[in-house]
Amino acid sequence: MIPARYEASRFPGKLMKDLNGKSVILRTYEAAKNTALFDEVYVVTDDDRIFSEITKHGGQAIKSKTEHECGSDRIAEAVQDMDVDIVVNVQGDEPFIDKDSLAKLLLVFREDDAASIDLASLKSPMLQSEEITNDNNVKVITNKNNFAMYFSRFPVPYPRNTDAKITYYKHIGIYAFRKQALTDFYNLPMLSLEAAEKIEAIRFLEYGKNIKMVETEMQTIGIDSPEDLEKAKKILKD
Repeated sequence: MIPARYEASRFPGKLMKDLNGKSVILRTYEAAKNTALFDEVYVVTDDDRIFSEITKHGGQAIKSKTEHECGSDRIAEAVQDMDVDIVVNVQGDEPFIDKDSLAKLLLVFREDDAASIDLASLKSPMLQSEEITNDNNVKVITNKNNFAMYFSRFPVPYPRNTDAKITYYKHIGIYAFRKQALTDFYNLPMLSLEAAEKIEAIRFLEYGKNIKMVETEMQTIGIDSPEDLEKAKKILKD
């Protein structure tokens, strides 16, 4: 499921921007479809332009019935009457989807600790200081078993001890949910930490859900700004 909202606060209309001949949202949809990992792929949107963009190119789209604060809410509404076990949320502004990383993400639901996992997501190491300090990049810290402890736009952990060897991880906005976890999320109100950071994954932590993080070397280009769009264009040309 690919949640797609037209009025993005930081870069309005970004999903319909041209990315070397195709819109950002169409490239994301096609990339998800081309992994061949999923029984079905849908774009879920509140916008007629995005709905039309997908359907006119032969894709599947669902129109949201109500307004939603975040992508997970939008997806939860769309799947509530579907007979599904695992629902994968691919962000609409992530056109560079890596099949191997998605396969690793889905594999956690077959491992020994699968029963304790409510949802899973991806993290990738950040090596450049400008990446770490960029508040568009959500950082995640995990425990020794790779379950998420917290997400923040601030560089966490704070390096008070500069001799400590710390790897900063970027949260890649791709999730695999058990349907029940997604339904619970939809029915639970936003609390203060999520409201402050504007990071929907925090809601799961605030309500005691377990998020398994899977490390990947995949370096995605999320389209959060006009500058990101130009980077993505150069990558496609290469």
